Amino acid sequence: MTDALARVEHAAVSLLVALGVALIGVPLVLTLYLSVFDEKLILFPPHAYTFDWYAQIPKTFGAPIWTSLQLGITAVILSLLLGVPAGIGLSRHTFRGKTLISTLLLAPITVPGIALGLAVYIVLVAIDTNAGSALTGSLTGLILAHVMITTPWVVRLCLASLATHDRTAEEAAASLGAHPLRVIWRVTLPAMRPGIIAGALFAFVISFENLELALFLSSPGVTTLPVAVLQYLEYHIDPMVAAVAVAQTAGIAVLLLVLDRFVRLGRVVQ
Repeated sequence: MTDALARVEHAAVSLLVALGVALIGVPLVLTLYLSVFDEKLILFPPHAYTFDWYAQIPKTFGAPIWTSLQLGITAVILSLLLGVPAGIGLSRHTFRGKTLISTLLLAPITVPGIALGLAVYIVLVAIDTNAGSALTGSLTGLILAHVMITTPWVVRLCLASLATHDRTAEEAAASLGAHPLRVIWRVTLPAMRPGIIAGALFAFVISFENLELALFLSSPGVTTLPVAVLQYLEYHIDPMVAAVAVAQTAGIAVLLLVLDRFVRLGRVVQ
């Protein structure tokens, strides 16, 4: 009876895993297949196949890709400068208002993207109206908004990397006369390296792929790739967008594989 129950459980788990792989893999395979259609309109079956759509990506989306790269890299740098010290402080110290600060830092993860984008847009418009600035529709406004949504992930992953860290080495360095900042630089930060790298990766991907904030905050001169793709779909029904999706997926996959070779991301991202 026990063996029969174990076989049923194993079969059920195998079925769920197969369904999960199918749900993820089938759309990717279909998108890859669609991206090589040699058609101006999507027709099935296609008359021929081509990789020309991939060659046209830089020409069609070059400026939005550059804007998204600038935005993502800047958001990563600023979120690390904010998130790493915040993670160390929340992990190592107990102080008045710690719960409030932790809640505020992690709150953007729980707020729906559309609501967050609208709220940020209203705040930036109010700042522009009262201060005479021009944040709305600018790259600076987009950067500030993206830092708000990427910093929580850096904080969360830094906290995860410190959760299992033994503080004995830090205490030994401090007892030998090392300055607290030197202890952090020489002991704590190396121990946090997987969390920092994973946080930077998540921050870049979230910033690069974000659509909701860009819909409210982008302007004709500052358009990110997700917004440009959405605008392209308004007037075109061809495999170009499928080629963009495949190229993005392949780029992120390669980045993950390279990072995982040096830092076991699975130990931090759970």
